[in-house]
Amino acid sequence: MKQKEIVTLQRSLLPDTEALLNKQVEMEGKSSAYYLSMASWCHMMGYANGAKYLYTHADEERMHMMKIFQYVNEAGGHAIQPEITGIRHNFNSLREVFELILEHEIKVTKSINSIVDHAFSVKDFATFSFMQWYVTEQREEETMSRRALELFEIIGEEGIGLWTIDQELGKLHAAAGKETGE
Repeated sequence: MKQKEIVTLQRSLLPDTEALLNKQVEMEGKSSAYYLSMASWCHMMGYANGAKYLYTHADEERMHMMKIFQYVNEAGGHAIQPEITGIRHNFNSLREVFELILEHEIKVTKSINSIVDHAFSVKDFATFSFMQWYVTEQREEETMSRRALELFEIIGEEGIGLWTIDQELGKLHAAAGKETGE
């Protein structure tokens, strides 16, 4: 007996919106891999709280990727698992790690804003509404990244400075979790 093909609903997702969302899936996947690599470097260098902060952040980025991935499929599109290549594994300093994080989060914000602008311009209000969570999330991500970098300016890196910064990174991440209800 031949099995009947399952018929799905027609797509509501425009092909160009699907392409932008799949590009964001890739960006979020790379973010997760990038932060995981940074976490490993921090762990290796003895920055236990920095590593914990980044391991958690890598998981969050994967969750961001999966939310978009599922949205694309549920809207009748085809979410694409991205190839993740070109991830850096070594860094010059803890400060550099957090400078790179802020730089990266600003790029993600610009990408999110681009999708939101596109969705609004084509009157795809479902995608526009879906992406509002990401708009808010990116503001939090950038703020957290700036706070982390401020630690280097406030505390300084001399003497026990880096140890103290690592301790404060643990507190910073814990405080952010309480604010977002995680």
